Amino acid sequence: MNSKQRAYLKGLANNLNSIFQIGKSGTSDNQIKAISDALEANELIKINVLKNAEDDVNSIASEIASNTNGQIVQVIGNKIILYRESKKKKKIELPK
Repeated sequence: MNSKQRAYLKGLANNLNSIFQIGKSGTSDNQIKAISDALEANELIKINVLKNAEDDVNSIASEIASNTNGQIVQVIGNKIILYRESKKKKKIELPK
């Protein structure tokens, strides 16, 4: 993903609400599956990491991205923005 595509996705993510929260226990297999399903359905999602989470936001983002084959668009504060192109219902057309 190049910087132009990343900037485009950041702009789209401004209007999104967080649909997942990662807390003290970190990520579970069920949460990873749910995040993967949400990426398939929406392509772009926002995740909120609670202050009581044991790991830092960047390591949680890396773990989620690697387990879901998603790409980290941005980590800002305690929010993670992830993108993965949908195999069945492509909604977002990235600029070249």
